[in-house]
Amino acid sequence: MTVIKRLLFLGVIFFAAASVIMAQNRGSSSNREMSVEQSYLQESVELMIIREQSRAESRDMKLVALEYIDDAIERGNTGREICAALEYLALEGVLNRTRENGRLVNNFPDIRTKAATFLGKLGTPEAKDALKKMVVVDNEPMVIAEAIKSLGSIGLNDNDEITDTIAFVVARYDVLNPDNNMANSTLEAFDRLAQKNGRIDPAAIRTIQRIAEGNYIRPIQNRAKQLLSDLRKYQSEKK
Repeated sequence: MTVIKRLLFLGVIFFAAASVIMAQNRGSSSNREMSVEQSYLQESVELMIIREQSRAESRDMKLVALEYIDDAIERGNTGREICAALEYLALEGVLNRTRENGRLVNNFPDIRTKAATFLGKLGTPEAKDALKKMVVVDNEPMVIAEAIKSLGSIGLNDNDEITDTIAFVVARYDVLNPDNNMANSTLEAFDRLAQKNGRIDPAAIRTIQRIAEGNYIRPIQNRAKQLLSDLRKYQSEKK
């Protein structure tokens, strides 16, 4: 981030702080009026900082943006600006690429992983769409695993779009590079999706069987076998 932008941020934050002090020094009715205005100003400042810092070149600035985003979500802010910033961070270095002398300079898998976590906390249909895109286009297993886990947390699965997408990605990795963490996240996601939607589709069942019989560590295989049993019981209870 440039020095000018840093100064702008400090100036805006100072203005917001000054507004709070002025509001506190006025009468009670004026305080109530200013508190509404100040709340709106504070949110506007926060969104501006999130938007600008999420697009900064510095990894540290992106981490600050994620901290602001987490605070905003905790307060119940699930607006489109928050989702847009998270989607940008979630796809940076994969779809949104910056190169210097031919070298990719904005590839931050840890930032994308945190963005996937917060998209799961956001929980909106737009967050689900961003996570689905992440699962398909990313090439880092740890990022994909976190995105899969977040998809399970959200629980939306219209026309089996999410279970089918997860099954496709796991099969792609299973052939050459099976990943235990991804498999574990997949089992967790399928379990949650089945419970939230009252059903599970055949593609998911085949993926669970693939994990149970595949080249994974024994605890993962055992968990897959247990999930197959649980899902059969769950399905029978729903009938």
